[in-house]
Amino acid sequence: MMASKEPSIFRPPGEANSFLLRVTQGCSHNQCTFCSMYRQVRFRVRSWTEVEKEIIQTALHHPFLRRVFLADGNALVLGTAKLLNIINTLHRHFPKLSRVTCYAAPGDILKKSPQELDALKQAGLRMIYMGIESGDDGVLAAVNKGITSDGIITAGQKVLQAGMKLSTMVILGLGGREKSRVHAANTAQVISLINPTMLNFLTLTLYDGTPLKEEASKGNFQPLTPLETLFELKEILEQVSLVRPCILRSDHLSNPLPLAGILPKDQKNLLQDVASLLPTLQIRSPFL
Repeated sequence: MMASKEPSIFRPPGEANSFLLRVTQGCSHNQCTFCSMYRQVRFRVRSWTEVEKEIIQTALHHPFLRRVFLADGNALVLGTAKLLNIINTLHRHFPKLSRVTCYAAPGDILKKSPQELDALKQAGLRMIYMGIESGDDGVLAAVNKGITSDGIITAGQKVLQAGMKLSTMVILGLGGREKSRVHAANTAQVISLINPTMLNFLTLTLYDGTPLKEEASKGNFQPLTPLETLFELKEILEQVSLVRPCILRSDHLSNPLPLAGILPKDQKNLLQDVASLLPTLQIRSPFL
């Protein structure tokens, strides 16, 4: 009997040169209607034997690697003692290791006490990637995110208060035409209240096999056009108000316009870049 094929490992673009250590498989929530990443993957926690074996084997060939990303979709779901054991073992086998990072769902962050997050930071967990997706409770409920905007805000603030970096993601068009205005306004508010270290935009893609694509095929969800997506991005950038510097990236292939800068310093220039692709600054989005 042939062994079953291991599912693909997903990682943030910034972790391209990192050792991708799978500590869980899949996503423990796995119910977001827009996401196809782990839809066919049964969630499980990898055994310590599996994880330790992979660390040892990798160290034999790459003893001086500096960066590790803990996969899969929300590694922070693991108990703190287990995570600390993994991170400490990584440091023993990789003496030049400078940072460990992972994806984390807001709900998993909320379950960690400030003391636990501090212990993880002290052990070497330097940055957490967290999906905001939307700051609007109606949109979050519609896509079955499993968290409210207040929960997302509290989770993001907890990460930063622990002294870790926080990289966040927002999905343009997630509210469709019907909820575009509230999606933009409330997402800008959530971003402002968190003031993350990094902010990444990507544009909604309707993937085969996802409930959201099925809703769109029935006419129950109207996706945005590229022009409408730019208007939504403009609305968010206009309303975001940050105190601390935040690195902005909008360079995902799904986006109609690549952007890069630092908020709030480059906010005006970024808005000008977006406006340059719109028919005229006086014309508002046809669906707002």
